[in-house]
Amino acid sequence: MNPAPRSRTVAAAMTLANKVAIVTGAGGGIGRAIALALAQAGAALVINDTGVSLSGEGGSASPAQQTQAMISAAGGRAVINTDNVSEWDSAQRIVASAVAAFGRLDIVVNNAGILRDAFFHKMTPEQWISVVNVHLNGSFFVSRAAAEVFRKQESGVFVHMTSTSGLIGNVAQANYSAAKMGLVGLSKSIALDMHRFGVRSNCVAPFAWGRMTGNIPTDTPDQVARVEKLKRMTPEKNAPLVVALASDDARAINGQVFAVRYNEIVLMSQSRPLRSVQRDGGWTAEQIRDHAFPHCCRRCCHSTALRTCSLGIPSNSTGRNREPATHACRRIRRSATRRARGDAWQRGDSGGAGQHRPRPRTHRRRRFRTVLR
Repeated sequence: MNPAPRSRTVAAAMTLANKVAIVTGAGGGIGRAIALALAQAGAALVINDTGVSLSGEGGSASPAQQTQAMISAAGGRAVINTDNVSEWDSAQRIVASAVAAFGRLDIVVNNAGILRDAFFHKMTPEQWISVVNVHLNGSFFVSRAAAEVFRKQESGVFVHMTSTSGLIGNVAQANYSAAKMGLVGLSKSIALDMHRFGVRSNCVAPFAWGRMTGNIPTDTPDQVARVEKLKRMTPEKNAPLVVALASDDARAINGQVFAVRYNEIVLMSQSRPLRSVQRDGGWTAEQIRDHAFPHCCRRCCHSTALRTCSLGIPSNSTGRNREPATHACRRIRRSATRRARGDAWQRGDSGGAGQHRPRPRTHRRRRFRTVLR
């Protein structure tokens, strides 16, 4: 007798039916992809876009109208709002347009942004203020306006689009990086303050080929090859995570930071103490130099308590075999590669003779805290 076929579990479709969402900067790129995905999941949309250029100049309703036409063609509902997020009164009108059109508001996606890239020593106050006004102040203004609605209905979702330029850093983007890192702090504070009202707030650091990444140089064959790979990272790759975070299935996810890269979703770490060092009676500047500074900062042969480099990788430089942490980082990476190869040999899939079986690592991890007396 043939065994009965296994029943295959079918995942329930994620729905945002009867929910209303605002997506700022929804006239193109990632914002448009998010708006289309939210509409496909059943949400009614407020498409906010001023139609300005990448640097924030000009203005047109055409990009928002194109997004609205796409949603309407698929059977969705959407209205257009062209107010500027970087002004308090305009942000109030954005939220009011959602309530006026659909009677409620459930989701806010802060996506609007511009770029004014310049090296820090050449950046003008206008370049700084214009970028911070849109990314950080605009997200605060829209979120603050929506907070009144969310608090009264005791529910709501914020999704803020941050960037690895803020989380990690980037060249010639001090204004953009600072604004995007500020969004992380804003989101965390909203999550803490409004959790009691059933409101959630999370960040997504997307990556996609579009207007804001189209200025990557293509002067060498390697750069051309890199850009071709980046072009496969379409804006649509970022939309499913936003839909998932906006759904009721993510009710337990709050105050988190995610990143999306092609088909990979990353949960980013939160800022936490990495190491500490304590000395009875306090410190002098010389004692800090000799015992607390990382090796890669001092480049000397003294032993330190906080042996980490700028990458956060501990230095193994102790005893007579002292070396700067930057060198130790490379050595640690080589050791990790060897361990990975050793694991493959131990599994017997190396394909070579004389397989090496490395000894198991039994040493204890270094203590988190060092106390000097």
